[in-house]
Amino acid sequence: QIGAGVGLPGVVAAKCGAEVTLSDSEEQPRCLRHCRRSCRMNGLPRLPVLGLTWGRASPALLALAPVDIILGSDVFFDPKDFEDILTTVYFLLEKNPHAQFWTTYQVRSADWSIEALLCKWKLKNTHVPLESFGADKEHLASSSLPGRHTIEMMIISLARSDGT
Repeated sequence: QIGAGVGLPGVVAAKCGAEVTLSDSEEQPRCLRHCRRSCRMNGLPRLPVLGLTWGRASPALLALAPVDIILGSDVFFDPKDFEDILTTVYFLLEKNPHAQFWTTYQVRSADWSIEALLCKWKLKNTHVPLESFGADKEHLASSSLPGRHTIEMMIISLARSDGT
């Protein structure tokens, strides 16, 4: 999981039996400590938590074991980070060509989009309709998010040489 924060999606995946590695910025040691604490509190003290900074090749990134799914937890928040995120995702997908990057994207402004960056990095986006898993309600879990208007779920993978 990239951008793990306190690691909720990764912790849930690990509790369901998945082999998980959590990561967040190596420049945010406090965040990494909170993530490790969350793992301990959820009975997963040995779950790996790595410091990875988007857009940087680091020994930890280079040494990652093969992956099938990369989870992104609200990583597309600040447009200045989008290319660094996709650089890291592209590296992981190149290393694991059959892997997929599962993420959500909140449309916060009509002024920017990740579509051009996906094309630049030769990545394709498969939109996952929120109604396909019951998340298209106006209010969900007593919150106005995800709502039906601003959240998109997508699966990003390497585009084939013909662009598909």
